[in-house]
Amino acid sequence: MIEVHDLVKRWGERDAVSHVSFTVGRGDIVGFLGPNGAGKSTTMRMITGYLRPTSGEVRLGGTLVTQDSKTVRAAIGYLPENNPLYEDLRVREYLDFRAALKGVPRAQRKKRIAETLEACEVTEVADRIIGTCSKGFRQRVGLADALLGNPPVLILDEPTVGLDPGQVVHTRPSSSSLPRTTRSSSPRTSCRRWRPSARERSSSTRADSSSTARCRTCIET
Repeated sequence: MIEVHDLVKRWGERDAVSHVSFTVGRGDIVGFLGPNGAGKSTTMRMITGYLRPTSGEVRLGGTLVTQDSKTVRAAIGYLPENNPLYEDLRVREYLDFRAALKGVPRAQRKKRIAETLEACEVTEVADRIIGTCSKGFRQRVGLADALLGNPPVLILDEPTVGLDPGQVVHTRPSSSSLPRTTRSSSPRTSCRRWRPSARERSSSTRADSSSTARCRTCIET
């Protein structure tokens, strides 16, 4: 469903992403592995339409991202690495605002918000101001946001970065909202398929054993 062909992103004379090609089929769970600065987040931003590639193309369901980014974005649930939230809003208020932006029909919003609150285990803080929540809860609110529109594609950029082991466990969604294979913290067992970045492939160190490797998941549900 996701087709990436010869993708390049260049900043000045430096290639952040260099001639990347891959496909993600329906039902696939794919992880990106690579050191910091390898271009993993940049690739994800181009897939989601938030960043225009220098060259190459990305298609989602046959639709070219650069030609119809609005349609593509509507089909993607995206949790960026920095997890931007309106921290002065209450959790439920924020999700109601986001559901409206995502085009969730008014008659279905209350039910859909309740479902995502429960799936991401944030019901207990639903009426709390986001800025007063722990980082673990804020990460789960970001995940709930990504799930709200029931998108066919879910892209998560380091959803558990900066969390302690206990928070990592609680941040993972329940098996009712995501495939069970995403529940492990190990990149190899979290993903049915994983892809090292170009920089990681050029290293003599195996991507899954490198101490500097980071896994970001691109999930098709």
